[in-house]
Amino acid sequence: MLTPPLPGAGTEQDDGLLTASEIAALRLNADWVILSACNTAAGDRPGTEALSGLARAFFYAGTRAILVSHWPVASSAAVEITTATLQRLQAANGSISRAGALRISMLELLSSKPVNPFAAATEIDKAHPSYWAPFVLVGEGGRE
Repeated sequence: MLTPPLPGAGTEQDDGLLTASEIAALRLNADWVILSACNTAAGDRPGTEALSGLARAFFYAGTRAILVSHWPVASSAAVEITTATLQRLQAANGSISRAGALRISMLELLSSKPVNPFAAATEIDKAHPSYWAPFVLVGEGGRE
């Protein structure tokens, strides 16, 4: 979902919703696209292909790598994983790959202590796989 146009200013194509068919029609030269929402790797229905139509559309459009999630994710996890991965990649200045930066970010969360050891059971433990494991890099992950 993109920012919708002002009332009366939009067109059928500029309605604030970017669909898979609209993405596939684009000509991108993107090294990496990050889809940090829930289930962006999942097929559209049970038993379908491994990538969602949205994720596949970015490959059709010219994206070389995509970061997606396999199941519903905590918003804080999406922010932490993507931010840490991009910061690692930038700080490494070409010395590690996208996959390497993602791996390091996941390992940091895996080895982290619970946010508050005395918190209620509903507080998220960042070391738990449900927090960091849904994310996967598909495509050219070995490149910087």
